[in-house]
Amino acid sequence: MTDPVPSTLPTRVVVTGAAGKLGRAVVAHLRAAGVDVLAVDRAGGRDPRDVDGEFLLVDLTDYGQVVEAFTGGADEHAGGVGAVVHLAAVPAPGLLPNAVTFANNSATTYNVFAAARAAGIRRVVWASSETVLGLPFDTPPPYAPVDEEYPPRPESTYSLNKALEEEMARHFCRWDPELVMVGLRFSNVMDVEDYAAFPSFQADPRLRRWNLWGYIDARDGAQAVERALAHDRPGADVFIIANADTVMNRSSADLMAEVYPGVEVRGELGEHETLLSIDKARRVLGYEPRHSWRDHVDSAG
Repeated sequence: MTDPVPSTLPTRVVVTGAAGKLGRAVVAHLRAAGVDVLAVDRAGGRDPRDVDGEFLLVDLTDYGQVVEAFTGGADEHAGGVGAVVHLAAVPAPGLLPNAVTFANNSATTYNVFAAARAAGIRRVVWASSETVLGLPFDTPPPYAPVDEEYPPRPESTYSLNKALEEEMARHFCRWDPELVMVGLRFSNVMDVEDYAAFPSFQADPRLRRWNLWGYIDARDGAQAVERALAHDRPGADVFIIANADTVMNRSSADLMAEVYPGVEVRGELGEHETLLSIDKARRVLGYEPRHSWRDHVDSAG
């Protein structure tokens, strides 16, 4: 049974990582929903005056700067923040040396969590990752569709940090039982223009086996953030966020049979049903994907 979703959102929200692919979609989506958004990033030292809407350059590895951003301490930026959406991070393994990735991502997430608590902000939504499920699945998943029921299996420094963030959130909520902290395990984020590459995946199913052929349209990712901001159950929880279908033309059952023949498939799969289960997000958050790459590309190509 789907939990009721509150009709009101926080009136003012900070979004970190606002210049990223998902961040841009989230900021636009929340502003369209009437939310007052302070967009935060440090991408390229960009001039805030060149960015549409309210924008602030913040070094999230500096706790003092984070507190100032969250409390209205920066000139010309109001306080009254009701929630934080934390998307900022080195976004994937292999982009920087491992220790640099870990140092940046662990520090920024701790600072965001701690500053939100210090500022009296009771709602935090943050980007966890599909990687905690065991990507790139060189060791096959325990079953499919994968879900939130088995422990994290990080296989990279990036993923290890995401698993630790989830554990950190649980302890923050233990310390402060009024906190609502929602981790969204986003699949590989795609903009519409990225779909032009999808026909190139079709000849070899092993090209995209690393995440069980999953993806998330940035617009559906933004919808999931909105749903998570409306979630009002205290405590820490995590949800897989993917689109309802795979990136492939072949059926999901055929993909599993060929690439992971020894993995248990639970339940009857729809033709192109995602193998990153979104059942929990549907049930608890009321999340329902509205977009598909098939709407933009000839899926027979």
